[in-house]
Amino acid sequence: MIEQLFKLADGNNKIIEKVIQDENIHYMHMILNKGDALPEHFSNSNVYMTVLRGTLSITLKDQETNKYPTCSVLKIPEGIKMNIRNLDDETLEITVVKAPAPK
Repeated sequence: MIEQLFKLADGNNKIIEKVIQDENIHYMHMILNKGDALPEHFSNSNVYMTVLRGTLSITLKDQETNKYPTCSVLKIPEGIKMNIRNLDDETLEITVVKAPAPK
């Protein structure tokens, strides 16, 4: 078999899973319920974030919090302070790709 297969978790329980972490990319999958958040941090690579379901609430740098609905894709440059959370009732599910992979 040439390809590698990776499975994402399913459901509504909070999860932060590192699906692929190699020398090329970091590919993560996250499910966050209302009130769940990631620790505030700085992007350590270019970040590509896809909202699979729910509404993403994100504060970047010193901007106001913005909300992005399902099927939104964000591109965030390296070195940006990020505050990612779910402020809405619906479960939030996102994928995060960091490319190139952080050193």
